[in-house]
Amino acid sequence: MKNLKDILYQVGIQQVFGVTNIAVNSVVFDSRKVAKNDVFVAQKGVTVDGHLYIDKAIGLGAIAIVCEDFPKDKKTGVTYIQVSDANVALAVLASNFYDNPSSKLPLIGVTGTNGKTTVTSLLYQLFKKAGYKVGLLSTVKILVDQEEFKATHTTPDSLTINRYLDKMVEAGVDYCFMEVSSHGIHQKRTGGLTFTGGIFTNLTHDHLDYHKTFAEYRNVKKYFFDNLPKSAFALTNIDDKNGDFMLQNTRAKKYSYAAKTIADYKVKILEKQFSGSLLKLNDIEVWTKLIGGFNAYNLLAIYATAELLGLEKLEILRIISQLENVSGRFEYVVSNDNITAIVDYAHTPDALKNVLETINSIRTGNEKLITVVGCGGDRDKTKRAKMANIASQLSNQAIFTSDNPRTENPQAIIDEMENGVPAENYKKTISILDRRQAIKTACKFSESGDIILIAGKGHENYQEVNGVRFHFDDLEEVTHCFNQLKNT
Repeated sequence: MKNLKDILYQVGIQQVFGVTNIAVNSVVFDSRKVAKNDVFVAQKGVTVDGHLYIDKAIGLGAIAIVCEDFPKDKKTGVTYIQVSDANVALAVLASNFYDNPSSKLPLIGVTGTNGKTTVTSLLYQLFKKAGYKVGLLSTVKILVDQEEFKATHTTPDSLTINRYLDKMVEAGVDYCFMEVSSHGIHQKRTGGLTFTGGIFTNLTHDHLDYHKTFAEYRNVKKYFFDNLPKSAFALTNIDDKNGDFMLQNTRAKKYSYAAKTIADYKVKILEKQFSGSLLKLNDIEVWTKLIGGFNAYNLLAIYATAELLGLEKLEILRIISQLENVSGRFEYVVSNDNITAIVDYAHTPDALKNVLETINSIRTGNEKLITVVGCGGDRDKTKRAKMANIASQLSNQAIFTSDNPRTENPQAIIDEMENGVPAENYKKTISILDRRQAIKTACKFSESGDIILIAGKGHENYQEVNGVRFHFDDLEEVTHCFNQLKNT
């Protein structure tokens, strides 16, 4: 139990009806989960207004209500607290309820369109190999040192974040690395957290279904850096035109990384092949199992972060040479017939272009490159034609298929993709609605030495159709196809 007065510290209260010197059991924002003596926070969500469920929460035992608008009928024995922004209030309440765990361990936030999962996961790997206890909050999974939990969002809600940070403090975790999504920033889920550092990877076309304009999307990312404390560091990719923009109003110490321009941390690709790359990081060469220009940036970001957090340079480089690919990020399998299948999460135009350009830069030119790609339903529609265009331009054969159609008609999504294919590339594309069949077709089209890219879902082991998630794993599917071909 906690005292309500204590957890209201710095919440930004406008007015109070009732008493605050009372014991409360928990903080809840989902009325279905309210129990006796809980505090219910009524948020005005994207689709649902929590104010409509205040009476339900009280009926289930809520003893205090935090809301933006007082209800007309206030119940006796219940404390009502009015705030200007319930999302901010929830974030601060959550942090206070768990005794501000982010102030008790170094917390590093990584934001950007692409690279968040790779950078956070590789930082987890690196610090783990360096002998530290490490925490991870990522799209793929949540780790409290070695204990694994399922992730449901790129950036979880405020209560979940603080609950896991509290577990990390209890477990003696030395560092935590966290993905910070634009949705999470915009909905103030990271409010109330104390960050030791922030990393900006890049900014490209994505989430315009939610943010409406690219400027709003960019400004939301900047808000994260604007709110870093003076004691933190802000590390940005200044090869991206938005890198300097992120640093304009930050109080944090500013650092930059780049491959093409003058920066505090520099990278150069010396050699590349499917087995790995030879990089020069700040004038020291290192071999890595990761490939591609995008991974050169990712590795430079983790090198810089590790150094800024006090690790010794040569130790960092030694560990970088041991790091493994992150699940669903340029993950590949080779058939008995020497056909290479690559599974990658690339679900934005820029990410798809980066992966295809990386493959093309390693190819000898004689082998075919077949790309299987789809676009998610109920998400930014403007990127569909762009992704199809990129796939048709940079592949010998492009197969358009379903991704996670969600509540949309999958054929309608593919039709929108096809609209982006220029006339000269029509003959290079086919559309197959069923993703499993599309992968099988790619395998049948392939000959020894050819390369198949299966893009868009990466680590995901499901396909979502009309609100139902069915088991589906791209790597499993293509491996099964290869085994079938071996047996025929």
